Amino acid sequence: MYSSLRPLRRWFANKQIRNLSTKKDPILPRHSQASRTSYSPPPRPAQGTASKILAFVRYSPWSSSFPGSWKTRALVQSAIYAVGIVTATNYVDSLWFPKDTGYASPREIKVAIEKLKQAFPEEDRVSTNPDLLVEHGASENSYHPASPHAVVVACFVHPSSTEDVVTIVKIASECRMPMVVFSGGTSLEGHYSGVLPGSICIDISGMDKILEIHEEDSDLICQSGARWEDINMELEERGIPLFFPIDPGPGATIGGMIGTGCSGTNAVRYGTARAEWFLNLTVVLPNGEVIKTRRRARKSSAGFDTTKLFIGAEGTLGIVTEATLRLAPVLPTKVAMAQFKNVEQAVNAVQEVLNSPYGPHIQCVELLDDNMMEAINIAGSTTTKPLPIRDTLFFKIQGDDASIKLAAKSVQTIVKKHGSDKFEFASTDQEAENLWQNRKYALTSTMGAHPGTRCWTTDVCVPVSKLPELVKGTKKDLAESGLYGTIVGHVGDGNFHALILFHNEDELAKVADAVRRLVYRALALDGTCTGEHGVGIGKKEYLVEELGEGTVELMKTIKKAVDPMNLCNPTKLYPDTHKPR
Repeated sequence: MYSSLRPLRRWFANKQIRNLSTKKDPILPRHSQASRTSYSPPPRPAQGTASKILAFVRYSPWSSSFPGSWKTRALVQSAIYAVGIVTATNYVDSLWFPKDTGYASPREIKVAIEKLKQAFPEEDRVSTNPDLLVEHGASENSYHPASPHAVVVACFVHPSSTEDVVTIVKIASECRMPMVVFSGGTSLEGHYSGVLPGSICIDISGMDKILEIHEEDSDLICQSGARWEDINMELEERGIPLFFPIDPGPGATIGGMIGTGCSGTNAVRYGTARAEWFLNLTVVLPNGEVIKTRRRARKSSAGFDTTKLFIGAEGTLGIVTEATLRLAPVLPTKVAMAQFKNVEQAVNAVQEVLNSPYGPHIQCVELLDDNMMEAINIAGSTTTKPLPIRDTLFFKIQGDDASIKLAAKSVQTIVKKHGSDKFEFASTDQEAENLWQNRKYALTSTMGAHPGTRCWTTDVCVPVSKLPELVKGTKKDLAESGLYGTIVGHVGDGNFHALILFHNEDELAKVADAVRRLVYRALALDGTCTGEHGVGIGKKEYLVEELGEGTVELMKTIKKAVDPMNLCNPTKLYPDTHKPR
């Protein structure tokens, strides 16, 4: 290469010598030598852009006037071509495959899909069907940004289900593809949305078996795709007088319940998923390693409580494949209904009921506002008669007959003091079940009563004493914004849901603003942006304001330590950057 450049160097040297030999000194005045040395020739006129281009073209390696040999010409041309190709490739890559993600390119995604098909050759195990990719990457009841996945892998039930997840995780890690778990598909905050440029959706809805039941220890082991309703039904059918008391929305699975740290109507008596109802978890970590967070003993003080590390982590630290659930005894219950003139009276009555000597007998206490009661009637509820359209509390009282009678008498006295003029029990067990089903299917009733509308469902939670102020402010805000919504809530623990209806994109923008105001209203009352739905995509912008930058940075530090490649459900839970309110 050095010798091939020698003619070019010789040509430039000769040209410089010729220029120097033909250069004439300017006529100088007859003064001292100092005058001669201080003289500067006038500046040469600057060349224009066109002149420079012509000069380059004249002596470019593609010009016949190029002074070097053919080897030099070819070398320079090749170098220019190489620089151009690299520059163009980097530019296209920066547009199509942003480098800051560090994820797989389209070619690598195809390689990963082929590896998955080789690992799971059974029919329908690995799918790239566009409809299925969209279905597993977005929910019709969520209005947050969503993307389809690149591939869906279904995990069927057999003894090696955890090993199947390990295989998928190792392929994803090797090919740098994000992983998102799908089970019940009931999330409302975008938890299972796909990740660009392409993600693997691990569908564990088929991993739904109860593996072991230990009646004498009041616990069971199940796979993470099992639904809480199916678990309780199985226990009832086997004649086992136990149940799993965490009861979120219909269709929720154990894995999703762990991920969101959920609760439900029973939280006032039994607490949430963050209590001791999950004794241990089997988790596949982002590197493919399988861990079990602890043994099956009812309590333990050995080391960190790593079980709780994964509760509320929303699948960002690993994939839960099995869980040991603690069970509670089934107790007799009665359902009662109390109605009020307004929401404030209803909510104010709740805290006094719970603080009374018979408070421990209250298993559930739920609020349904007047709009919700109207929706139940219009939608064709399961009750045999229309319900009065007023703000209503539903109580579920548990215990033996004597305890229920004493607790009911106490509740009736308290609610009457707070303005209730109607208190009655469900006359039969079937009526009680129907009343409770109306509460559990509030979203279906709300949308069924108003055909053609869509519904944004959100939840917040505040200290119970602050709940009347929050509910009153929210109903006023919705009315002033021209929006219609229903309110239902687990008022025994300060948690309530707003189900806000809209018809078009303009109204959707108004709803989004109303939800934002609701969250900040709850935070101002020392509450939380979500009581049980989880953070996902929809609520992560509020996390710094709620928890503080230090706590959020600690969460991110744990995430980076466990998942340094950020492959487990990225873009969820952790705030991107803190935006001041």
